[in-house]
Amino acid sequence: MDLTPYLREHPYVDYTAENLRQCASALFGGIDDDVEKARIAYHFVRDQIPHSFDCQAQVITARASAVLRHRTGICHAKANLLAALLRSQGVPVGFCFQYLTLLDDDSMGYCVHCYNAIYLDHRWIRVDARGNTNGISAAFSLGEPVLAFPPRSEYDEYTWDGIFATPHMATMAALDRSNCLQDVREGLPNHIDDLLQEYAADFSFP
Repeated sequence: MDLTPYLREHPYVDYTAENLRQCASALFGGIDDDVEKARIAYHFVRDQIPHSFDCQAQVITARASAVLRHRTGICHAKANLLAALLRSQGVPVGFCFQYLTLLDDDSMGYCVHCYNAIYLDHRWIRVDARGNTNGISAAFSLGEPVLAFPPRSEYDEYTWDGIFATPHMATMAALDRSNCLQDVREGLPNHIDDLLQEYAADFSFP
């Protein structure tokens, strides 16, 4: 398996940004174990970077460095930050995507939700650093994934196959266009067809 794509810097996974380098140094100083680095990075992004809708953020972020600077982001943006922190340490990280309802039911339609996959000890583990609130209880697990949103068959929710090497660029574009949370809510894509077509060579199955 070629893991090179999961280590690359990307415009939205900009791990050579100065604030990312400083944060990685503070988080991982003196730690050599990749599993421990992954655990530390996960808890930092999950617990110290509030989800934009949870904190009613006044700024919309997408790039990892901006998420860190403003200390907020939606799931896609937080996934960028987690990927940036760990890729900076030579730990392969990818992106996974789910088709989920925007609300508890399907009254407002669907969106693409994002979380990460981390390659540790010769296998992928799946983690969701979206942030725990209102009954959400995701966790770092080396075994069975403990995700924020197990897909619900009654609402036709599902997870797309594959671990992608890049963020979902249609969502990145929507975030860049957004000036407020309402813009985000109304502008988020509900499919990843563009990613499946454009980056088909850049993901592997677990």
